[in-house]
Amino acid sequence: MYRWIFDYGLVHTDPEIAHEVAIKAIELAGSNPVTRAGMSMVFDSADTSVPAGATFLPRRLKGRLGLAAGMDKNACAVEGMAAMGFGFLEIGTVTPRPQPGNDKPRLWRLPESREIRNRMGFNNDGVEVVKQRLKKLRSTPFGRQIVVGANIGKNKVTPNEDAALDYEICARELARLVDFLVINVSSPNTPGLRSLQSAKTLQPIIETTLRAARKAAGRDVPVFVKIAPDLANEDILEVADLAKELGLAGIVAANTTINHKLGEGGVSGPRLLQRGLEIVRMLRERLDPTQTIIAVGGISTAEDALAYLDAGADLLEAFTAYIYEGPAWPGKINRAIAKSRAEGAYAN
Repeated sequence: MYRWIFDYGLVHTDPEIAHEVAIKAIELAGSNPVTRAGMSMVFDSADTSVPAGATFLPRRLKGRLGLAAGMDKNACAVEGMAAMGFGFLEIGTVTPRPQPGNDKPRLWRLPESREIRNRMGFNNDGVEVVKQRLKKLRSTPFGRQIVVGANIGKNKVTPNEDAALDYEICARELARLVDFLVINVSSPNTPGLRSLQSAKTLQPIIETTLRAARKAAGRDVPVFVKIAPDLANEDILEVADLAKELGLAGIVAANTTINHKLGEGGVSGPRLLQRGLEIVRMLRERLDPTQTIIAVGGISTAEDALAYLDAGADLLEAFTAYIYEGPAWPGKINRAIAKSRAEGAYAN
């Protein structure tokens, strides 16, 4: 039913307005215990959980597929998204100061390939507003159960030489309220941001983020770095070596691609799958076994998800397919993953 509604109705609406309306609706439904319970019953009914200690976190995950950053930029709809069957959520990207992002239009659907192009530019409410929303979330028993990570970035007006300070501010303000942090240096929509992926410029950002998070939270907060699929293989391996050296929890691979001829911005969707699998295989060979790879990019089916896990990913994230497939999709994928894992364990 959702596919029919999308293909014959939603596809003709303004994509950014549709996004805002959807987030508001999920926020309202998720904030009410009755409607939230109904959502869980319909979309999240099976046990797809990952035991505590089986991932980088000492707590249970509801499933291996989580929501990628970009959908819920401001931590407005966390409860509703969790009720739809995502195993965990990554909010953001959050910057120290609020910023409107790039001029509109900045979001386009590509329905023929079931992909999305965006040049949003880190539009968000700023770290202080997001922090207050997370405090409210964590004040409830249900909110404390949800595994939430924060994707953090720098403001557009911050020079690259001062970027570490922006990441420090976000880490300091959010570390106590989230389960993990993701350093975003790979969005193509903030001028000069991707140049921060070189080991020389990335190292001080990672070190500053780790120190700030640890001091603010009074514990070791898992920190990841998110890389672009367009990085050369040697640069990916260099980032992996840096992640090992500095003790990162792992790497999120990968962001949107600029390897297209559609105009400004990055494209997400099926075209990322094969490159994503290549990157995950490289990272798995290079990183320590204890470091986590969160694979994101091109996951549309259960087979795509399982291919990433077979390639060496520990966890998965998605966004674009959720837009095209609808609210039942994350639970469906997590159930398929859990079933495959159970059958594999039984066979062994």
